[in-house]
Amino acid sequence: MRRREFIKLSLGTVALTTLSPVARAEAVPKEIRIGTQKGGFFPAVRQRHSLEDVFQPLGVEVKWIDFQFGPPLLEAINVGSVDFGYVGDAPPIFAQAAGARVRYAAAVKQNGNTQAIIVPQDSPIKTLADLKGKRIAFGKGSSAHNLLVAALEKAGIAWSDITPAPLAPADATAAFAKGSVDAWSIWDPYLALAELKQNARVIAFDKDVHKPNSFYIVGADFVEKHPALVGRLNSVFASEGVWANQHHEEVAKAQAEATGVDIEAVRRFVDRSVYNVVPLDSGVIASQQAVADRFARLGLIPKEINVAEIVWRWTPGS
Repeated sequence: MRRREFIKLSLGTVALTTLSPVARAEAVPKEIRIGTQKGGFFPAVRQRHSLEDVFQPLGVEVKWIDFQFGPPLLEAINVGSVDFGYVGDAPPIFAQAAGARVRYAAAVKQNGNTQAIIVPQDSPIKTLADLKGKRIAFGKGSSAHNLLVAALEKAGIAWSDITPAPLAPADATAAFAKGSVDAWSIWDPYLALAELKQNARVIAFDKDVHKPNSFYIVGADFVEKHPALVGRLNSVFASEGVWANQHHEEVAKAQAEATGVDIEAVRRFVDRSVYNVVPLDSGVIASQQAVADRFARLGLIPKEINVAEIVWRWTPGS
């Protein structure tokens, strides 16, 4: 038996033994709806059929739903049209401040290499300090929004000292290409595409400004009804993350095939990505609280929030 088949069989067996008692005690949903974005390793996970091999024996179908970026994904979770999804650090902050029914399920501790503030190659902007007075694109409520806010704070520039240009990635891509904005705070694969196709120059990566994290988010009602299923979702993604860290080329090929994004751009961002799925520890919660406090200070969210209040505690192996 090949190693991949053995891993899938093992995961399926564990799922059956772990979840069958739960299935007898409570209703198991007919499907789990998972929200994803262009980044990440999700096309490879879908190709490998890893989640389906675990959940379909329980009578649970897996439905994948793609989003352009995090805020609309979280809104879908809030209204109950998606159960579980992957986003950056800022979207959950805005969602919690708006009273959304969401919970943190797991974290991915990023290395800070997959998101950056970029400018055209011939731009006079050389440092973060040069961003003062400039028109800067970003996805409102996205992790790129947080990067921009943190970068300005580090440079001693007030939010009122720039011209914010909140644009979805597709619109920001066009604006950057046309020179309608001076700079762009953006994540991969859009970052890698801008570097390769438009010769964009990085002013600062995430790691130069703050310590970023990404998150798996679940609907509050869903995790209250199906905690064992959410724990198994986390475990499968954690296992797939271990595999993805060791198989960058397979991850890149799957991503390129699924999205049509240039393979060289995909290889670039996959090679600078990490996929380690872990529980939210005190350090991650503190880092996320700092994000929330930063947005509250600037009045970008309507009230202060306590991140820990919406953390669902995952204990791997339980």
